[in-house]
Amino acid sequence: MSGKNEHGIAVALLDFPWRFMMTLFLSQARSRWTMTQLILLGFLLVLDARSQEAQEKQSQPIEQNKPRNSQQEREQDSAEITAVPNRPTFASTAEMVQLGVFEIEYGLEAADGHQNINGLLKWGAVKNLELWFLNNPVERDAGVAGLGDSGAGFKYKLFPQKKARPTLSILYVATLPTAKPELGAGAMQHLAQVLVSKDFGKHHFDANEGAQFVGRPGASGFDRRYFTALSYSHPLTAKWAYTAEIAGFSRANASTPATMTLLGAPTYSLSSRLVFDAGAYVAVYGNLPRVTFFLGLTYSIADLYHLHSAHRSQRN
Repeated sequence: MSGKNEHGIAVALLDFPWRFMMTLFLSQARSRWTMTQLILLGFLLVLDARSQEAQEKQSQPIEQNKPRNSQQEREQDSAEITAVPNRPTFASTAEMVQLGVFEIEYGLEAADGHQNINGLLKWGAVKNLELWFLNNPVERDAGVAGLGDSGAGFKYKLFPQKKARPTLSILYVATLPTAKPELGAGAMQHLAQVLVSKDFGKHHFDANEGAQFVGRPGASGFDRRYFTALSYSHPLTAKWAYTAEIAGFSRANASTPATMTLLGAPTYSLSSRLVFDAGAYVAVYGNLPRVTFFLGLTYSIADLYHLHSAHRSQRN
């Protein structure tokens, strides 16, 4: 009976982000966005994480008495799902979500004349390959509000860190101009990056270097600009940590000058699956607000492959 309950909870969790995204999309035409909506999402996830912990504790004695069907099931049960945040930095980590794990990242930005809600869905489709879907369900600039641009891409890990060798991955993202011209890029964009991550004890570094090909609205061809970022993070306690970053783009054209930002933020891990962040980044130069504040979360929902195999075994 506990297996059926766990499966029902997992299915509800998988359905939750899609229902939430649809609610956001439908309501944006009727009301202005506030920070309360993102806080509500975080509150719901906190309650869900607590209920999962309680469910696991209640079912643990029963599960321990059940025979394991295979070595693979034993390995899956013993491997705890751990969130792998790209937030809150502009840099992306070279590390990957675990095989089969579906993870979401959502955040809110607020600055003078600029607000948005930004999202990233990640799935560990196969070993060393992570599929991405990006979407800004809300974008507001200079009093104009609407749906932001969307994107899709992948991250592929070439090799993990070992001794002095860092983790090395490549990232590709295509941006689709789903926003109004005054809110988005107005044309296709392609981003290709090399991602490097390395731990030195408890000190973690992420370095990104890449090129973005920016489409020209109403004309053919692309302009090119380069992206560079270096981020650093370090734990403060078992649950608290902090991160800092310097990042920027080179000049693309006369209307898109170079940018540089400095970011700082604390993070809090409510559980291994759920990580909150909040902070700010300052524009050193470029066409950006002077200071932008943000808050967000990263949540690993479930191992989809494990859920599927568990569902099949229950049916049999």
